[in-house]
Order: sequence, then structure tokens, then C-alpha cells
Amino acid sequence: MEEVQRLCDVHAAVFKGSIAEIHQQVDPSMIPGHPANTMKAENSFIQTLIDARIKPLLSNRTSKTSVSELADALTDLAKIDIHYSKKENLMFPFLEKYGITAPPKVMWGVDDEIRAQLKEIRTQIEIGQFDAQTENSLNELLVKISEMIYKEENILLPMLVEHMTQAEWKVVDDESSEIGQLVEKLGQWHPIEDKVDKEDSTLAMNQGLITLPSGVFTVDELTSVLNTLPFDITFVDKDDKVKYFSQGSERIFARTKSIIGREVSNCHPPASVHVVEGIVADLKSGKKDHEDFWISMRGQYILIRYFAVRNEQKEYLGVLEVTQNIKPIQEIQGEKRLVNS
Repeated sequence: MEEVQRLCDVHAAVFKGSIAEIHQQVDPSMIPGHPANTMKAENSFIQTLIDARIKPLLSNRTSKTSVSELADALTDLAKIDIHYSKKENLMFPFLEKYGITAPPKVMWGVDDEIRAQLKEIRTQIEIGQFDAQTENSLNELLVKISEMIYKEENILLPMLVEHMTQAEWKVVDDESSEIGQLVEKLGQWHPIEDKVDKEDSTLAMNQGLITLPSGVFTVDELTSVLNTLPFDITFVDKDDKVKYFSQGSERIFARTKSIIGREVSNCHPPASVHVVEGIVADLKSGKKDHEDFWISMRGQYILIRYFAVRNEQKEYLGVLEVTQNIKPIQEIQGEKRLVNS
């Protein structure tokens, strides 16, 4: 993967002068409100933050005031995670649909390097270790971020424009708010196609009754019940495709409808793909029936559980992921037998 990432850098450098000529076509990034336009606007925000705030402060790193201002600027830069998450969770799935898998994997790997390096630098500054080594690391990071901006606008966006339909761009536009925005949209974009094709949409909603062994639901009832559960669930079928996820009010990990039908291994950063594949293989083979993990994140204590889903004949149907913030549960003490007034 490191070698592929290096070759991606070489590719970008070789074609830097001619990419604009290669991709001469109608540019949706010039249409206010279009997701491509928003992506470039966010890139402009990121580059301006680097050039106008961060770089000037680097020249005066011995000043306590400058270091404090730099810490604030890097806090703003950390919001780049929103930008990368939209790219990884909304745009990459459509490239994969068209058989373009290598560039997303490479970019996601570099995105994670940027995230990790930025986190380490911020930690060093917070504990007062802003020395020459940290400054060099920060300069390297800023170069890497600027290079990613170039790759997004001159390699990724042209590929997206070439393959994605108006309906698919609408999915990206509709789902972006689930992850967030670095900048306000510059307008309201209205696609030419009025609705998403069945293939590109989420699972079709059957308005009839759903009969289960122990009861009957309308689609609205079942959807609401699943979304009311005090934990998030995601189901991956026997072919390792994401089939469903709940939409509770406090999701722990971002999920967007564009992941439906996506290979589960493509829904995770390259660094953790082998772990996911190992879990699925163990559950599918019957070696394990479940696997549990727990992590601290954003002030929460997250329990992540994976269960093999099998029918009465013990045939493997898929994997159910269950995630829950158990910190409030850990804090429970004594007994509660009365209703709150």
C-alpha cells in the first residue's frame, strides 16, 4: 500500500502540467451548491487556513501567543476530518460501483496518515513540546495536505464527474449533512434528474405488512422500532455487502445510504481492513459466533460487538454489528425502583 501511495504521488507530479488539458469538459464544480463545488470550496478553506493562519505563525514559534494561536488554528484544521469523511463515505462508494477501487484505497490511506500526524502534532503542542522536530513535522503535514487538495481536484473530481450520474450526485448532496460541512454551500443545486434510480437508491420501501414469526409490523413501525433501539446496528449479508443500518438519533459511527451494497472491507480505513476481514472470516466459518471490542472516543466508552447471523438450519446469513456508548451504563449505581417525577 505504501508503494501504491508513492506511485500516486509520482503520477500526480508527472501530470501536474497537463491534467487540466486532459479533463476539458463541463465542470460541475463551477455550479453553486453542487457537491463538487462544495468540495472545492472546502479545499479553498483548508488551503487559506494553511497559508493565511498557520504558516505565518510558524515563523514565530518561540512566542507563547503565537503557539496558542497555532493551537487554535490546528483545532480548526482538524475539521478536515469532515471533508475526508464525506469523500470516503459518500464519493468512494460510487467509484467502487464503477470498478474504480485503487484510487479510493490509496487516498483513504493518505487521509489516515494526515489525521494521525495532525493528532500527534496537536498533542505535542498541547504538552508544550513545540520544538524544531515538531515544526518540521508540521511543515511536512501541510505539504501533504496541499498535495491531497491537488489530487482531489485534478484526479478524484474528474473521475467522479466522468462516471457519476445526476441521481448519484443528488445522493451525495442529500447525505452530506449527515457528516457535516466545513463551509456553507454557495447555493442550492437542483439536478436534472428528479429521482434516484432504484439501483442507486436505498432499499425499496414496501408499504405492505411485514410478517415475522412472532408478530406483524408495518414498514413504518419496524423502521421506527429499529431506530429507537438504544444502540446502532449494521447488517452485512453473506456476500459481505452492507445491507442495512439503523438511523437512531445518536449514531456513534457515521453511516450514509450510499454504503448500501458496498463491500464491507471498503467501508473501513486501509489500516484496519485486515481486522474486519479476519472477524468476518471467523464468523462465517463458524470458528466464532461473536467478537467484542471496546474503545474510548470523544468522551464516550464504546462497546462494539459483531455477531454471526444464522438461520434455524445454521446457515450463515451475515454479520450484525452492534455499537453502543456504555459509559452511562457503567455509571449506574444502587437501585432505581421509582418513576422520575
